[in-house]
Amino acid sequence: MDLTLKPEHKAFADEVRAFARDNLSPATREKTFSGKHYDRDDHVVWQQALGKKGWLPYTWPKKHGGPGFDVTQRFLFENVLAEEGAPRIIPFGVKMVGPVIYTFGDDAQRERFLPGIRSSEVQWCQGYSEPGAGSDLASLRTRAVREGDHYIVNGQKTWTSFAHWADWIFCLVRTDTDAKPQEGISFLLIDMKTPGVTVRPIIMLDGAHHVNDVFFDNVKVPVANRIGAENAGWTCAKFLLANERLGIAEVPASKRGVRSLRELNDDPSLVEKIADVDLQVQALEMSELRALSTMALGGAPGPEVSTLKVRGSEIQQRLAELAMEAVGEYAAPYQPGMLFQDTNETPIGPDHAPPAAPRYFNMRKTTIYGGSTEVQKNIVSKMVLGL
Repeated sequence: MDLTLKPEHKAFADEVRAFARDNLSPATREKTFSGKHYDRDDHVVWQQALGKKGWLPYTWPKKHGGPGFDVTQRFLFENVLAEEGAPRIIPFGVKMVGPVIYTFGDDAQRERFLPGIRSSEVQWCQGYSEPGAGSDLASLRTRAVREGDHYIVNGQKTWTSFAHWADWIFCLVRTDTDAKPQEGISFLLIDMKTPGVTVRPIIMLDGAHHVNDVFFDNVKVPVANRIGAENAGWTCAKFLLANERLGIAEVPASKRGVRSLRELNDDPSLVEKIADVDLQVQALEMSELRALSTMALGGAPGPEVSTLKVRGSEIQQRLAELAMEAVGEYAAPYQPGMLFQDTNETPIGPDHAPPAAPRYFNMRKTTIYGGSTEVQKNIVSKMVLGL
């Protein structure tokens, strides 16, 4: 794996940096570096700018409307945008359901759904987890009964990120209650405006509204919105989760986190700890580049990406722990209002103190979502090590 940048790659990095500085709102950039919450426009306006440039679906091949970046371009794109303070691209459309549609969908579905994902004019959310069916996803109970050319869907999804912003939701639903758990599931695309869909907010400890409960009460969904064959949704689900776990590693954001700790910290007792986590991030980055190189040769994300998800999640938690240590006693006051742009509150302690505790508690979820660490270790043991 050659890590030497060619002149054309250096020029590409400069182009990405110039684009970010011309198109990223200063207010959005400030939120990134201050730890404040984004609102919908922070994400959507930025993503639509990327869409107009043709860069939003940066992981897609050219034949499906992507830019066809090579491994180095993808690496540079993610890292430069992180350095410039761009918000994370909401993954549900462009990184999750988009690849599922162009891989498993038919031509009509690609023509119908992919353009809105590429432009970010249509927002998506993910309907996987349910009460009692998160890490054990195959035990999901949301039911879809076929009636002619429609399904009637009933059930509940939970921890549904950005459902309150979404136009569509992709869902795993049970279409055969007699089959083995993984063999009776289908993959449906559901318009959030359909009668019977209800979104209820879940407000987190830091005061943010990111996640939701989503209820389906006799929701009528066309059979034409099913991706792949009936009862074959688990294949789509595994493919999507592999892509999700690769993204959860969040290496560029963790590199930015290390830089922030070094800039804000003057405590000699933390220098060694920051250096240690920096080495962990660098090692994770090398592992991610190996996975990307395999994909560049025509492969798909395999079970080995579970190791990236495990380490990436742990590193994110470690960075949050060190941020708490760095601000010391100023992490104790509960100041959720300070994380919103329009606050009139005055921070207790330095400006970077209020986000430390909320971020610490929020980061506890990283070893759970996308498949818990315990599940990932089982996958690695069985499918990578063959134990």
